[in-house]
Amino acid sequence: MSPRHQRDLTRRKMLFALGGAAVAVPAIAAVAPYALADQESASASGSLPVTVVNNSGSFDNASVHLYVVGNLDGNQVRLTADGGLAPISLADNGADGFTDYAIPLASSGATTLSLPYMSGRIYVSLGDKLKFKAVTDGNGNAALQYPAGWVTSDPSYGVLHDCAEFTHNAAGMFCNTTMVDMFSVPMNIRLTGGQDQTTGTLLDGGRAAAFAAVKAVEEFAPLVVDDTRIIAPGHGLDAGLFAADYFAPYIDEVWSTYTGKDLTVTTNAGTFTGRVRADQFVFDGPASVSFAKPSTRDVLFCDGNLAAPNDGTTGPVAAVLGAGFNRSTLLTDTTQPATDAAAFYQGDLTNHYAKAIHAATKDGRAYGFAFDDVADFASYIQDTQPTGFTLTLSPF
Repeated sequence: MSPRHQRDLTRRKMLFALGGAAVAVPAIAAVAPYALADQESASASGSLPVTVVNNSGSFDNASVHLYVVGNLDGNQVRLTADGGLAPISLADNGADGFTDYAIPLASSGATTLSLPYMSGRIYVSLGDKLKFKAVTDGNGNAALQYPAGWVTSDPSYGVLHDCAEFTHNAAGMFCNTTMVDMFSVPMNIRLTGGQDQTTGTLLDGGRAAAFAAVKAVEEFAPLVVDDTRIIAPGHGLDAGLFAADYFAPYIDEVWSTYTGKDLTVTTNAGTFTGRVRADQFVFDGPASVSFAKPSTRDVLFCDGNLAAPNDGTTGPVAAVLGAGFNRSTLLTDTTQPATDAAAFYQGDLTNHYAKAIHAATKDGRAYGFAFDDVADFASYIQDTQPTGFTLTLSPF
């Protein structure tokens, strides 16, 4: 499996546009860049057996609500309990102004569904239902406003929930458990087919350990919302919960260090050699690419001055730099991407949120920031010949 940062990238830039406002276009359409790059026009076919297992130990099946929402051929759709796809419709909003797209779990045991071709998210909420709202997008089409657990004014803010992401099409199944926006409900995914793969599984006590680790770091502690969720620091920054200049000393030191020596970045396009010139980090190699000094927000979102266009050159270099900043490896390794996980997140000035959730997983993989897939450290799996997909809610 080639690293996702070396494929076309569109997903994260779109996801971050969600923010927490009334969003008319869900960013889900770009969950798996490799899949979308080769995606053919698909009908609601290619059914894949999906099993949902509730091993939470804290909530019975009747208290777990499932939502499968996303895109097919540019149209926003939702999965129905019988395995069909229904378009998003304004008429779906009830008297309270919100839709009820929840798929109930079986009364006991595992729940089996059939997933047709689509790209999207599988949301689970525990206890209360989520408040999705059908709205009109900028083109006058019906679209869906997604929950934003990092926005206090969001109608679903008080609901315990989380999600996994996927693209299922003629090229295969591409999926991940994501903590890019927040971490809340422990879950893992299993994909069978050409291989039998599982990712996202937490260590025993891993959720509590992650909450405790983030809370123990003064700058990150405000991101912990009771025992409900940990908000990712980028969203925390936007909400005034995280310092806008947190990474500034590290960024300045990187710029100063590479004024006098080279940084080497290797991608599928080849090897790039960079040095700071006139306050621009300029890389020569298969193409000439350059970056202005990023802000803390740019680092956390891998956006702004670290944005990754789908050009095969600037994008992959930006992804590697974004990973190096978040993992704090740019000053300790002049050859990137760094691949020794033991060297990640060292020192006080690092992304302690990403550090905590990686430490909480059995395989050390998590999606803690936008380009956590660099060097394959994301909780992402794919199969070009899938035969089954299982989402398991694990003990709290």
